[in-house]
Amino acid sequence: MAFSINTNSGAMAALQSLKVTTEGLGTVQNRINTGLNVSSTKDDSATYAIAQALRGDLGGLKAVSSSLSRAKSVTDVAVAGAEQITDVVNEMKVLARKASDTGQTDEALTVFNNDFKALRDQITTIINSSEFNGTNLLKTGGGEVSALQSLGSSASSGSYTPDSLKVENLELDLGTAAASTGPGTGTLGKTSEIATAADAAKMVDTLNTFGTGLATKVSSLGSAARKIDAQISFTSRLSDTVEAGIGNLVDADLAKESAKLQALQVKQQLGVQALSIANQAPQTITSLFR
Repeated sequence: MAFSINTNSGAMAALQSLKVTTEGLGTVQNRINTGLNVSSTKDDSATYAIAQALRGDLGGLKAVSSSLSRAKSVTDVAVAGAEQITDVVNEMKVLARKASDTGQTDEALTVFNNDFKALRDQITTIINSSEFNGTNLLKTGGGEVSALQSLGSSASSGSYTPDSLKVENLELDLGTAAASTGPGTGTLGKTSEIATAADAAKMVDTLNTFGTGLATKVSSLGSAARKIDAQISFTSRLSDTVEAGIGNLVDADLAKESAKLQALQVKQQLGVQALSIANQAPQTITSLFR
């Protein structure tokens, strides 16, 4: 090996080794700081692209969850109102049956009729109160609920059409007719009364028919509510799974990185010493001229 003051091959080799060590140390420190093994496309382009796509899906699932939660609130309010109406209708049936007894006195009929009208008006109050965020599923014209249920598209044409679930309006408003002039019409009116035993007998038929239709509508509302609850639960589990999948792809093993950090720090110190030794080598040339 020739002695030269212009070229110090040992120092250059030590410097290159120290540079590699320093770069490795920077990479490890970045992983520890961010907690990510892949924080940039420069780290791993393929993995980074997959992780970014999954992060987009995760954001979409949050939008789905928010939409479903809104629909759940509207539907739960409607369910509570509809169930209360079924209880009121049952009470009205009891009063109508009592009033249909031809042996009742006029005073008793008046009491029954007053109670009946109070319950009738209560139905309207319940319907008008069953509103959430401007939507009332019990009142005609109160709107309906439409919510995202997945990230998919309901269209097969290629253009995106949100995959939504819908809850129809039940239209439980009482009719404008008295509905006491004919049996079995199924229309409970806003002015319905049981002032006489004959009216009460006809009202029993009306309430039976009205109750049957009400039960069908309440059942469909309950089915929609259960579907929303199930979709919320599934969306939550799916979000957790996707988030865990992203972690599996890009998260750093901090225990492993900690061990690497200590090793690289020692290596860096040794590299500095090696470079110092290599830089002292040319000084031996001066001894040749003494």
